[in-house]
Amino acid sequence: MTEAVTADDIEVGRKLFAQPCDFLWGADNAAALPPMSLPEIAFAGRSNVGKSSLVNALTGRKALARTSITPGRTQQLNFFSLGGKLQLVDMPGYGYAAVGKEKVIHWTKLQQDFLRGRATLLRVFLLIDARHGLKPIDHETMDVFDRSAISFAVVLTKGDAVKAAGRDAVVTQVGADLKRHPAAFPTVTLTSAAESMGIAEMRGGIVQLMRERGTTA
Repeated sequence: MTEAVTADDIEVGRKLFAQPCDFLWGADNAAALPPMSLPEIAFAGRSNVGKSSLVNALTGRKALARTSITPGRTQQLNFFSLGGKLQLVDMPGYGYAAVGKEKVIHWTKLQQDFLRGRATLLRVFLLIDARHGLKPIDHETMDVFDRSAISFAVVLTKGDAVKAAGRDAVVTQVGADLKRHPAAFPTVTLTSAAESMGIAEMRGGIVQLMRERGTTA
């Protein structure tokens, strides 16, 4: 996304995300990854950052991606087909201390295997809790994206939990921190799945990205 999201982009995005969205594939190891076909958008972030809630809000569904009060429940790469035009990929959360070391190593390898050479992957949306901002483990993840030349954009979740007067400051601070990461898209999006904040703009931005990459919504 290199241009401002327009009203037309938002409308096309609304129609795209109103199409049927169904679970397509689950992969818990590299050999189980689906063949590359449709363009893909992936969602990454710390456990309990609100990743499943955001995916549900984008698609207008209550339980497409499983949400839970227990962090670390997403234990594989989950692929969803959106109207046969786009695949959404829900990645395992990271940074949950109660998960065993072997599981963390397995998840890390799975995500790296997915990112490596995935020509259909348009962008990774890295979700960050707006209340807490970037943590060292987030920078470690972004370092992996940088080394792999994976285009990613930061999406701040739970924006409704930040006082309105402080939201611009959070966005500005995170944007400044991103300057050290060459693979980062410079625009930070503030969202709230609970209040639909930023959801329409995200959909429109995805439409714009698809158009820039030569695919259509």
